Amino acid sequence: MKSFLISDNRDTLLGMRLAGIKGVIVHEKRDILNEINKALNDSDIGIIIITEKILNKAEEEIMDLKLKKSNQIIVTIPDRHGFKYDSGFITKYISESVGIKI
Repeated sequence: MKSFLISDNRDTLLGMRLAGIKGVIVHEKRDILNEINKALNDSDIGIIIITEKILNKAEEEIMDLKLKKSNQIIVTIPDRHGFKYDSGFITKYISESVGIKI
């Protein structure tokens, strides 16, 4: 099972390549969704890694895919500037995903 990175910056891609993870750099929403769909259709890829800025550009679609797809995991990582999410992000994410208030 492989991991695949979808990033908006070269530094993150270079760091992941040094760890043996292939990926692409994209900036436009349609390109982001196209690359995610390609990765979802590749049975060799088990983990799709996206940067926070990629998530922000297509958040609604990506969150929908996270909830509906069960074969692969989509995880969000910070880029070189770190996470911009507030401290309640995880609680909000769980609450939206599961439908309960924590």
